[in-house]
Amino acid sequence: MKKIILSLLIVTTVAVSFTTIKSGAIGKPFPDMVCENYNDKEVHLPADTKGKYTLLGMAFSTAAENDLKTWIDPIYNKFIGKVDASKADVFDVHVDYDVNLYFVPMFTGFNQLASKQSKDKIKAKTDKELYPYLLFYDGGKTYKDELDFQKRDTPYFFVLDKTGKVVYTTSGKYDDKKLEKILDIIEEN
Repeated sequence: MKKIILSLLIVTTVAVSFTTIKSGAIGKPFPDMVCENYNDKEVHLPADTKGKYTLLGMAFSTAAENDLKTWIDPIYNKFIGKVDASKADVFDVHVDYDVNLYFVPMFTGFNQLASKQSKDKIKAKTDKELYPYLLFYDGGKTYKDELDFQKRDTPYFFVLDKTGKVVYTTSGKYDDKKLEKILDIIEEN
């Protein structure tokens, strides 16, 4: 019996650690970051996003980019895409969210050398409908300490409140529970 209880405790602890990400960034203002959009125009984070909740997905490597891509369809469909009423279930509840949404490939350090080619490659592979939600960071600063990045090969997601303060973080591949938590935070306010 003690083995079963101990096993349940371990499984529960592991499950909680995978769904709750404790970040040193929570409660702090998102650091000033200058990115470029697909037209090579500057976008200043968080200054240009204030007044709305903002969801930022950030990736530092190809491996992280692959996991970041698992978020694109569900996040786009939830926050940006339009519901086709003819296909909607009668019991579906659709909420219109007024949020900023950006996916940000990060080119820092050695990766800056190949950033132009990588940006062009990403643009070529990306549906033009997603261009407004794609920003590129190309700079020397990694933001590792400010944003509490632990692993280079993992995408990180930040929810900023209307003032630009980090109110939630998560990382890794998409799953429904992570999106539910993001929605809970946005809908609370």
